[in-house]
Amino acid sequence: MSEIILGKNQYGKAENRVVRIYRDTPRHEIHDINVSTCLRGDFTAAHLVGDQSDVLPTDTQKQTAYAYAKEKGLLSIEDYGLTLARHFVHDVAPVQAARIEIDEYAWERAIVDGAEHDHTWIRKGQEVRTAAITVDADSEYVVGGLKDLIVLKSTGSEFAGFLSDPYTILEPTHDRVMATSLVAQWRFTSTEVDWETVYGQIKTALITQFAVVQSLALQQTLFHMGRAVLEEHPQIAEVRLSAPNKHHFVYDLSPFGLENNNEVFNADDRPYGLIQATVTRDDAPPAGPAWDLQQGWLA
Repeated sequence: MSEIILGKNQYGKAENRVVRIYRDTPRHEIHDINVSTCLRGDFTAAHLVGDQSDVLPTDTQKQTAYAYAKEKGLLSIEDYGLTLARHFVHDVAPVQAARIEIDEYAWERAIVDGAEHDHTWIRKGQEVRTAAITVDADSEYVVGGLKDLIVLKSTGSEFAGFLSDPYTILEPTHDRVMATSLVAQWRFTSTEVDWETVYGQIKTALITQFAVVQSLALQQTLFHMGRAVLEEHPQIAEVRLSAPNKHHFVYDLSPFGLENNNEVFNADDRPYGLIQATVTRDDAPPAGPAWDLQQGWLA
């Protein structure tokens, strides 16, 4: 009979909600994140016989995340994630690799009497910024990103000339609403990056391409978006994009004697087409464990 053995494994503390407020001046600053930690190494004894001697408690990982927000600072999620991961790998002997995944929630200052208030904010709802940092004994990997960026354009999108079979009833169109809730992630080849500036530039490039491309397919738009990011940022090796097609169907107003010239729509949230693509350089360095998830299963 075959032998039963332990396969890949990892453990960590998921979704620690950390809010860091800088109060050094009367004008405060806020950074609001959800950080998950994950440690990898030889934890065979813990699984086979319950020996915890090499296991750093997940509670300790949580405490470190909060302590480092004060001790090391929390200004850029990429720098904060790298600092956490380096600590676990270099300071905790049994840990061979660490994965840190971070969501950042943006706030904007409240306007009071026509001026920005020093210590009151309103939650911004445009998108959630993300970062995934993996550190092992030899290498460091940083993946920046965003999710829940909802964009829509009311024209400039087509869908025609598609393959059809006996079950195809969809009518071609040369003028449709195109909308999506974009997820984008980009893999850096360096950790010497102005994270805040680059993030803003990438977001601008993605939105610009969504707006200006005369889209014959959402796939085409995604490729243009990814290509624009790579053209502007040589320190990025690849861009991964995921875009659910948030369908808007022209509503039939003919029963009321009304003509609907692409003006009134039914926004249908499901089912939806899900379009995904990777845009990469042909000489991109290997990704290593950059895409191995903390929340999800190991590849």
